[in-house]
Amino acid sequence: MKKILTPLILLVFLSACVPTKDLIYLQEKDSENGQSVKEVAFKPYRVQVGDQLRIEVKSNLEEDPLAPLFQKGGQTQSGGASFQETGLYFSSYVVDDHGNIRMPLLEEMNVLGYTADEVRSKIEKELKENHYKETVNLFVEVKLAGFRFSVNGEVGRTGTHTLFQDRVTIMEAIATAGDITLVGDRKNVNIIRRYPHGSEIHTLDLTDKKTMDSPYYYIQPNDYIYVQPLPQKSWGTGTTAAQTLATVVAGLSLIMTTIVLLRTL
Repeated sequence: MKKILTPLILLVFLSACVPTKDLIYLQEKDSENGQSVKEVAFKPYRVQVGDQLRIEVKSNLEEDPLAPLFQKGGQTQSGGASFQETGLYFSSYVVDDHGNIRMPLLEEMNVLGYTADEVRSKIEKELKENHYKETVNLFVEVKLAGFRFSVNGEVGRTGTHTLFQDRVTIMEAIATAGDITLVGDRKNVNIIRRYPHGSEIHTLDLTDKKTMDSPYYYIQPNDYIYVQPLPQKSWGTGTTAAQTLATVVAGLSLIMTTIVLLRTL
């Protein structure tokens, strides 16, 4: 019995623990030594259906009768995060199912597939050519009204999160969600991304430094991130050596107690 139980316990103990190498982000897994500076892949984001655009129009005219028309909604500087998100929703222009936004004077304008800079140039050109009778200097600013993404699975805080910045990496998104738990698979993080033709799933290995070269290292608005669990979670044996040892000892105690009871009967 000892010859059978001893290797079995050792095997369970070793396989149940999560190795340290599976918990460290962005490791150098090749044979190269030293540090190197790499240019991270980034492509300008192109507007999709359902996006919220914050658009501001200003001019150098002392009395501009047109600029106030574009001031949509109230200020959202105060209040909590939920209040700001609600305020941004009502003060922004939402891209409809046809890829259009409705603006005063400009009416419907198609912005689907455009970058923020391209939308800005399009608005400036339309206003200068058709709505301002005199030479005017226009300042048009177009931004996403909050960078929204969802994280689910083995993270500290699941749900939809909003960051008020233009670029977000997968590492920042995971940090915002409270980091991946000890039983989360850092080598198998899925990003579900919407495209005009439908949704696609991309998988990243966050323990590999080469992930920074991936075109999906920078996430996009409305991305859905899912962190899959490690087998250790379904085994229920613990994630650290101490937890695994406690589980094994408890199991052995139960077995020994059962044997003793059966012998006394």
